[in-house]
Amino acid sequence: MSQRLHITKTPKCYVGGAFIRSESARVTALHDASGTFFANIPQCTRKDLRNAVEAAAKAGPGWAKRSAFNRGQILYRLAEMIEARGAEMARAIAIGGAREADAAREVRASIDRIIHYAGWADKFAQLLGSVNPVASPHFNFTVPEPMGIVGVIAPDEAPLLALVSLIAPAITSGNVVVALASQLQPYPAIVLGEMLATSDLPGGVVNLLTGARSEMLPTFATHEHLRAISGMTNADDRKLLRLGAAASVKRVRLQKSEAPGDWFADTAQGVQEIRELIEFKTTWHPIGA
Repeated sequence: MSQRLHITKTPKCYVGGAFIRSESARVTALHDASGTFFANIPQCTRKDLRNAVEAAAKAGPGWAKRSAFNRGQILYRLAEMIEARGAEMARAIAIGGAREADAAREVRASIDRIIHYAGWADKFAQLLGSVNPVASPHFNFTVPEPMGIVGVIAPDEAPLLALVSLIAPAITSGNVVVALASQLQPYPAIVLGEMLATSDLPGGVVNLLTGARSEMLPTFATHEHLRAISGMTNADDRKLLRLGAAASVKRVRLQKSEAPGDWFADTAQGVQEIRELIEFKTTWHPIGA
């Protein structure tokens, strides 16, 4: 029997519930830790980012209207999908040079992080909202609401856990996300997209792009439909994003890549991460009306 020819995988980005190649047709060769060619990763462009924002805008209203309990169920289902394919995801992380034990630990931490936010989905509103005393015959309520489309910039360290830690709090509150994966280790995001496609998360709620930061960040900064940017960047990129965000009036929450936090720590999760990406609406209602 002749030796079987190995079929090289064709990675694609996950946008609007579909798998896409970059509109530019450009790719970057990805090699494993030994230097062996593994796959060609799409190099997304500003046009791909704009298309992803359009897909997110279509999915946003429906996702925001879902009950908090239902969003929690969907997040829990996503964690189940990653759990079932944990070995595959660990191999995706190990391609970047991580030890097998460290890759498996990162997968477990990512699953736990999603479960953490699934539990917060129907609880954060009670904790962050309030009934306000006012000096008039009115009921006065403050309730949290999603901001809309959030741009996520993932760091190179912990390419799965950091990406999940940035996406999960955003979608827990009803936001939708356009995320740029790690530039040096993009493959875990590719595999995550494949898992999102078979989960219950509606298409367009999470959109994953790969490519060079230098090409994508200016559009992240200035795109007026992106209402917030969350992620980890160096000093030059932070300056670029803040200047662009000031012109387009968006919220910016950036961590310093030169002083990275521990993505495995409990401080990398919690209701405060949800609070950073929501807005508050106060309603007055006459008593007795």
